[in-house]
Amino acid sequence: MLGRLVLMITGWGPVRRMFTSGRWGRRVAMRFVAGETLDEAVAVARDLNAQGFLVSLDLLGEHVTDAALASQSAAGYGVCLDRIQAEGLDANISVKLTQLGLGLDDGLARRFLGELATRAAGAGTTVTVDMEESALTEVTLDLYCRAQAEHGNLGLALQAALRRTPADLERVLPLGGHIRLCKGAYDEPAEVALRRRDQVTAAYASLLAELMACEGLRPAVATHDSELVARARELARRRQQPFEFQMLYGVRFSLQAELVAAGFPVRVYLPYGVAWYPYLTRRLAERPSNVWFFARAFFGH
Repeated sequence: MLGRLVLMITGWGPVRRMFTSGRWGRRVAMRFVAGETLDEAVAVARDLNAQGFLVSLDLLGEHVTDAALASQSAAGYGVCLDRIQAEGLDANISVKLTQLGLGLDDGLARRFLGELATRAAGAGTTVTVDMEESALTEVTLDLYCRAQAEHGNLGLALQAALRRTPADLERVLPLGGHIRLCKGAYDEPAEVALRRRDQVTAAYASLLAELMACEGLRPAVATHDSELVARARELARRRQQPFEFQMLYGVRFSLQAELVAAGFPVRVYLPYGVAWYPYLTRRLAERPSNVWFFARAFFGH
């Protein structure tokens, strides 16, 4: 309930303008964002690697409005891949297909995704396709399946909250790759998504068990939920399944460090760029503690 209220308030134009126009807003954002430039993000990635973390770099942006912006985003990711290779970073990239033109020109998004997969292969790394709103799930799956069948170095995020996800998982498993299982950060109607937290947690646990039983697959357990983290650790112990945890930059760092110290691979989702507002609002909506952090920054700026 609080999350929906946060999304409603932060989606209001005056709030958005107030938040993005001042230094205090950027200060709040930089708790969850590695910086506004690639250089800043690379510096953070290098430091995380030195501490034993893997990284997934995400150039922020979504729902571009013209082909030039899609091309600019694809070029930005290309430069990011070049830096990953040049710096020797233990990192991959995560992309949103609406940033590459999905919804504007699906053929354009397909072409850019293929080009990035090729460049990622040359850099010795992979591309993970983020899942966006449920209205885009089917076309995202279509583009992912085509690209993965052709290139073989892609992964896909699936949202446990969506009612369709068990069937989607069955569809993509034969393609290999890596599957990032997350709860889902979008406010969706009840007919397409589970709304209660306990329902989402139960759905996640069921999907996690299925993923951990698949040979030849490296699941990515993307959660900060201590109960689900413990469940993943136990499944991995029993089944000797290679996997990694994936967690967000700026969220529960002590848990991330604890897992690395225990010998588990942890990949930090590391967003960067100037288009940080939509990403930030989802982080604020996910956890009440983030809202209080925002409020303290607002009244203390």
